[in-house]
Amino acid sequence: MMAERSIENRLREEYFDLLPDIRRVAENVETEVRHCLLPILRNLDDHEQVNVTRRIKACDSALDALSRRQEGNAFDRDQPELYTLTALNDLAGIRVLAFPRSRLAEIDEILRKRFPDWVSDPVPGIDETAEPLAFKYSGFCDASSKVRGELQIVSMLIGLFWEIEHSAIYKPTPRLKRTVGSPRVQERVYDVYGALRSFEDIFETSVRGT
Repeated sequence: MMAERSIENRLREEYFDLLPDIRRVAENVETEVRHCLLPILRNLDDHEQVNVTRRIKACDSALDALSRRQEGNAFDRDQPELYTLTALNDLAGIRVLAFPRSRLAEIDEILRKRFPDWVSDPVPGIDETAEPLAFKYSGFCDASSKVRGELQIVSMLIGLFWEIEHSAIYKPTPRLKRTVGSPRVQERVYDVYGALRSFEDIFETSVRGT
């Protein structure tokens, strides 16, 4: 008798079945975002930048993300039917990076009108009173009825820091996991957020004063 496939193998098979939809969603949403932002992109000052990037979640990363949602960060082997990668909002992701931060609200207003039915899930700020670190939305588009797209709008300085923080701190190697997960390291991460925002505030104040 052939051994039953593991949950992980079932999900890997599902991932590659979904991959054409994931790619279509990423391409569709990126195109829509770039089109909506043309009025801003064509009128940036010399010091301003707005970058639109797309990302397709890798198979193993998708499995890890789904397992982290489960109790004990593990799948229930007795109920494989409970799990599907379509539960993830970010298989296809679009990130809008903007500098300076004052552009974020303008970009958010434009894109919210284009994706009014998408569900908002902002990345929390440094504390309960601080503004979100990023605007984030997810939902379906015309490219697929199975795969959601996720849209992030974030300060360019924080977004670029996330590129480092994601692999070094958010998903560290086993050797680094205990070290970078310490409260001391997490405190320094929030110090970085505060410093980057402080720099943007001072920079924008100086630019307006010239």
